[in-house]
Amino acid sequence: MTPKRGDDVAPPPIGEEWLLRFATNEAAKGWGELGAEAPGNTRRCFEALRRAPLRQDDPDRQHRLRARLATRALGGRIYPQWEYEVTAGGRVRYLVDEARRTVYLVYAAPRHPKDTD
Repeated sequence: MTPKRGDDVAPPPIGEEWLLRFATNEAAKGWGELGAEAPGNTRRCFEALRRAPLRQDDPDRQHRLRARLATRALGGRIYPQWEYEVTAGGRVRYLVDEARRTVYLVYAAPRHPKDTD
């Protein structure tokens, strides 16, 4: 997604930080909704994904998805799919490209996705 006038500016990664990118327009829109509804938690999510998207020491908050949701294709490649619980209902789903140290946000919304019900 190419930035345009009026868009928020994300700081570039430095050092060991990961690059975060929106993989879908829906994720970009949902990220904005999450930020408006829960700015503190959304910021913590941003910082966690920027620092350690593969972190496993808090599985209630951040974990790899399983079964049919364990992987997802993007641009002809298959990536592991993870989820970060931003609020009780709000979620961010993301794909991890370890080789490029890039995290692709594929879902973000203040409501829980229906595919895990």
